[in-house]
Amino acid sequence: MTRKKKRTPSQPSTSAPVDDALARFQPLLSAGDYAALLAELKRPLHAALRANPLKCDPAADTPAWATRYGWQLEPVPYCPDGRWVTAAETPISATPEHRLGYYYIQDAASMLPPELFDFSAANAPLILDLAASPGGKTTHLSARTGDRGLIVANDSSADRITALRIVLATWGSINNAVTHFPGEKFGAWYPETFDYVLLDAPCSMQGIRTTESHPMRAISEREINSLAARQARLLASAFCALKPGGQVVYSTCTLTPEEDEGVLDALLRQFPGAVQIEDLRQRLPAPAPALSAAGARSFDPVVQGAARLWPHRFGTSGFFAALITKIAPVAAPTLEPPARPLDRTGFEPLRPQETVAIEQFFRDSYGFNLNAVMESQDLSLWRRGTRLFAFPNAYLNRFASLPVQSLGLPLGEEGPDGFQMAHEWAARFGRHFSNNTITLDADQAAAWLRGEDLPLTNGYSDGAVLAVRDGFDRNLARGKVQAGRLKNFYPRR
Repeated sequence: MTRKKKRTPSQPSTSAPVDDALARFQPLLSAGDYAALLAELKRPLHAALRANPLKCDPAADTPAWATRYGWQLEPVPYCPDGRWVTAAETPISATPEHRLGYYYIQDAASMLPPELFDFSAANAPLILDLAASPGGKTTHLSARTGDRGLIVANDSSADRITALRIVLATWGSINNAVTHFPGEKFGAWYPETFDYVLLDAPCSMQGIRTTESHPMRAISEREINSLAARQARLLASAFCALKPGGQVVYSTCTLTPEEDEGVLDALLRQFPGAVQIEDLRQRLPAPAPALSAAGARSFDPVVQGAARLWPHRFGTSGFFAALITKIAPVAAPTLEPPARPLDRTGFEPLRPQETVAIEQFFRDSYGFNLNAVMESQDLSLWRRGTRLFAFPNAYLNRFASLPVQSLGLPLGEEGPDGFQMAHEWAARFGRHFSNNTITLDADQAAAWLRGEDLPLTNGYSDGAVLAVRDGFDRNLARGKVQAGRLKNFYPRR
C-alpha cells in the first residue's frame, strides 16, 4: 500500500549520483517494484513536520495551523504527530510556531525510528542517542517520553554540537545531556546501563532521492565498506550499553545493503543468543521487509524483520530501520569513562532556601507552580555565576561526572533588578502562566513578530518580564517593561 495523494509531477533527477544509485539498486528489486520506484521518483517529495506536544496540543493545533497558513496536510501513517505538507501558501519554515519550537521540520522517513520504541512500561527511562545531531530524532524521543527520565544526546562531530544544542533548547527539552564523544566508547564506559539506545548511524546517504539535508553523491565500494565497518562498531557499542531486556533502534538514511542488513547480520554473529531482531511487519501500514540477500551475500533470515523503506513504499526518501531487543547479557571489555564534575566547571546547586525563594518568585510573579514541574520532571536547580538552570536528577544521580556540552534548560538570570526568567523557560511554560501575561491584538502581534517594541498603557511594574501571547493563543516568549514600553525579547534566529 502506498501513500495516496494528489501530487504535481516533476522530472526525476538525471544527475550521475542518482543514476549510479539506480543502477546499484535495480538488482535488489523485482521488475514491478523497480517500475514503481521510477514512477515515484517523478513525483515531488513533500516536506513534513512533527508537532511538539511539550508546547502545544498537536490534535488541535496542527489543523489550526493548516487553516491559518493555507496548508494541505496528510498524516504520516506511522507517526501520530507527523504530517506531510502537500501544499502551502505560507512556507512551513516561515511561521512563528516554527521559530518557537511548536513543530520540527523533518523528512517523514526520519520519523520512523523513535516511533519503534515501546515506551509503555517506561516512566523515567534512560535513553542514549548515540549520533544525535542535528537533533530531530532526539526531540522526537523527548516528546514520546513526556520529557521524563534522561536522554544522553551524543555526537562525535564538534561542528554539529551547536546545532544539537539549539534544536533541543528550541524544542523546550529539559531532561537531556549533550555530550561530544566517539560513540564507539559508550558500550565500554557504561555497560548494560541504558533502557533504550537510538543509533541513527552516519552513512553514505544513498536514499536515492536528493534533498537539501541528504544530497546524493558519488560513493565508492571502499567508502561503503568503511562506513559499514564503523556502523558495526557503533551498533556493538550501543548493544553493549543496553540493559538486558532493553531496545536498540538502528537506522540509516541509506539503502546500501552493506550498511543496513549487513550491519544487523554482523551484530547477530558477534553476540549469538543475545540479539532479537523484532519483526516490524505489523508496525507499518504496508509491508516493507528488509532483504534476505544482496548479490552473493545472504543474511540471517531474521534480518528481514527490519524495515527497508524504498521511496515507492510510502512516498518518502529511502530509509532503513530495525528494532532490536537484548535478550541476554553480553560480556565485553570495560573502561573508565571520562570525568569532569560539574563543580569543576563553575556550577553549584542552589541551597534549599534559595530553591524555595525561586519557587515563590514564580508563584507570585506568574501564578506558576515551579515546584510541581520540578517534581514531575525530577529536576534540581543549579547556578553558574548569575545564571540559573534546571538540571535532570537522572544525570546528577547516574552520570554526574560525565563531561557535557549542555545540560537541562536555562531558568533565568539574577541581576541588579532581581531575577529575570530565561527565554527558553518562557517559551516552554509561558502558556501555563496566569499572572504577568499580556495578550496582543492583531496589529500589535504583527509589530512584535517584526521585532518592534510596543507602547504600554496598562499598569505593569517597571522592570517586570511579561509572558507575551496573541489572539491565536500563541506563546510569543517574553518582553520586559521599561519606561512605558514593552521591550521585545522575541528570538531573532
